[in-house]
Amino acid sequence: MATYKIGYFVGSLSSTSINRLLAKALVRLAPPELELIEIPIRDLPLYSQDYDADYPPVARAFKQAIADVDGLLFVTPEFNRSIPGGLKNAIDWASRPWGQNSFARKPSGVIGASPGAIGTAVAQQSLRGVLCFCNSPLMNTIEAYIQFKPGLITEDGQVTDDSTAEFLRNYMKELHAFIVRVLTVLPRNG
Repeated sequence: MATYKIGYFVGSLSSTSINRLLAKALVRLAPPELELIEIPIRDLPLYSQDYDADYPPVARAFKQAIADVDGLLFVTPEFNRSIPGGLKNAIDWASRPWGQNSFARKPSGVIGASPGAIGTAVAQQSLRGVLCFCNSPLMNTIEAYIQFKPGLITEDGQVTDDSTAEFLRNYMKELHAFIVRVLTVLPRNG
């Protein structure tokens, strides 16, 4: 049984983020073939092309963390009908300098939680546009917009609603199948 390392980003910088809770739940519900590892974005300075000639150590480590995984999962809230600035900043760091795009050919999935009824649908659409430009193959066969209600996910990532838990478990199975398909067609360069 092949195991795939999946790096995940939590789009919110808040320590009390409901999307951090969702990420914990996804780690628990993932099939055994997926090993999920958070790739933190909090310590990245604001991107500027002035850094392109000499990336700071935190940005080099960030790009290396992406290089070290087989696929990516974006777990993000919606801020003002788009993705949070911190997440966009991280994407800018990873996709630069020109010709060194960390997302190229790296399969990815997008999911998010919000108290609102449409979950994070608009933010996800915005993020999908950015990732498409970054040449990241996107899982589109299943979309997941989670309406978060207090108590839905415990601090340790336990989902308290059975139908939500089953939906998220299936989402992670689909992510696994998608990553296998993409990496079969676009194998990682040694």
